[in-house]
Amino acid sequence: MTEACLLHELVAVGAARDPAAPALTVAGEHLSYDTLAQQVHACAYGLMALGVGRADRVGIYLDKRVETVVASFGAAAAGAVFVPVNPLLKAEQVAFIARDCGVKVLVTSAERLAVLAPVLADCPALCHVVLVGAAGDGTDASGVPVLGWQAMLSAPARPGHRVIDTDMVSILYTSGSTGRPKGVVLSHRNMVAGAKSVASYLGNGPHDTLLAALPLSFDAGFSQLTTAFHSGARVVLLNYLLPRDVLKALERERVTGLTAVPPLYIQLAALDWPAAVGEHLRYFANTGGRMPRETLQALRARVPKAKPFLMYGLTEAFRSTYLPPEEVDRRPDSIGKAIPNAEILVLREDGTECGPDEPGELVHRGALVGMGYWGDPEKTAERYKPLPAGVGGRESGLQIPELAVFSGDTVRRDAEGFLYFIGRRDEMMKTSGYRVSPTEVEEILYATKLVGECVAFGVDHPTLGQAIQVIASAPDGSAAVDLPALLAQCRVHMPAYMVPAGIHGMAGPLPRNPNGKIDRKLLATQWHERRTDEASTVV
Repeated sequence: MTEACLLHELVAVGAARDPAAPALTVAGEHLSYDTLAQQVHACAYGLMALGVGRADRVGIYLDKRVETVVASFGAAAAGAVFVPVNPLLKAEQVAFIARDCGVKVLVTSAERLAVLAPVLADCPALCHVVLVGAAGDGTDASGVPVLGWQAMLSAPARPGHRVIDTDMVSILYTSGSTGRPKGVVLSHRNMVAGAKSVASYLGNGPHDTLLAALPLSFDAGFSQLTTAFHSGARVVLLNYLLPRDVLKALERERVTGLTAVPPLYIQLAALDWPAAVGEHLRYFANTGGRMPRETLQALRARVPKAKPFLMYGLTEAFRSTYLPPEEVDRRPDSIGKAIPNAEILVLREDGTECGPDEPGELVHRGALVGMGYWGDPEKTAERYKPLPAGVGGRESGLQIPELAVFSGDTVRRDAEGFLYFIGRRDEMMKTSGYRVSPTEVEEILYATKLVGECVAFGVDHPTLGQAIQVIASAPDGSAAVDLPALLAQCRVHMPAYMVPAGIHGMAGPLPRNPNGKIDRKLLATQWHERRTDEASTVV
């Protein structure tokens, strides 16, 4: 095998090419491609021994560690579907994901299982829990059988399930514009094509060391693994507490490629960088929102030899555009052009193509277009739509529909073909690199029973991208919102990035729009006006 078609084959091809080459580094420990490939196969055998069938879902709720990588690629090798769960999520959110896609096996740690135990009884499809760092068998508090990681890896070899590249391999959960997170289904082809595309324009090869600082539950985070393995490069897994830890890892491991989100880059740009980093860092890539121009300038001053790659993507199609480094000075506000093996269109509402500098919706077609949202035909139909005939490479004589991702983002394309982001059509908030649904925040607030009505919205923030603000009225029978108690409940039930930066009490009922819904836009506008008035009063 010289070319990977399936996700797990990225590791197998790397092992065949150079078995002793380092594939993973975690806390100073190195794992070769050959050893990683052996563990991936052992994991696949172990999962099948537990009864995991073709397309069964395997949840992975861990921080970044060797077992996280092995379980992801091992599930793929077993013909199953891995579901990486953000380690920052709370028990209720993990349980929702497990229920939503019917997770059959959950790979986690003893510490995390102790927190999850009360909610696992509400996950009827769950048959087994595999604990990393544990050796024996047992059951958890909900009665689900528990198996140690090493015990699972000791299962005898067996033939795998039949898999082809159009089969699904992963479900990545991302916040939707309304309500609970939705699971984006990706195929082997999506992930392998994405790895090849990104590696081609970043110029990745066996000489590279990539730092995996982003969560592996992010498409861009997991991409550090797939891009590196396709290229024969090494990945350093980092669970960092402080931005300075990232700089230390860059220096210690002689990292050549860093991909991060704007909030992290803003923090890194404020620090003094070790001089040695600039001697080996070949590029830094931005994803998850626009990088402020001042931050970009500061980073380039610290590592002048490193090439900046500014990228735009969405989980539904992995990655869509990038701005070549040589264009950064001329058009720093651009999101660039389509990545290799993708076509990006700018369409009007009637499906026709926009002219130069005419705003329209960004539409992505090609091998990276995902398989829709798990179990949600309505939202899938809203985002994944047939491409109109006569648009892009789509000719009228073709009879089988081609689905493209209609992003919901408004962009414009200049006369030279470079794209510029204008805004989103929905009310999604982007904070600390995470997409957060205002409705999901509101649902958690209502569940506390400490509010009567509430509304969440994002406001521009210099380091977070957007900060989450909440306006709430008191529940019936209360004179005012108990703000400290409400904020304390937020910290219990929300991951840190979702906790509101500010909660503001207001006499109810909250204002409505003509449809009878709480007028989020009006309340956000009034919040901004109050802030403006306060600032002018201070001056």
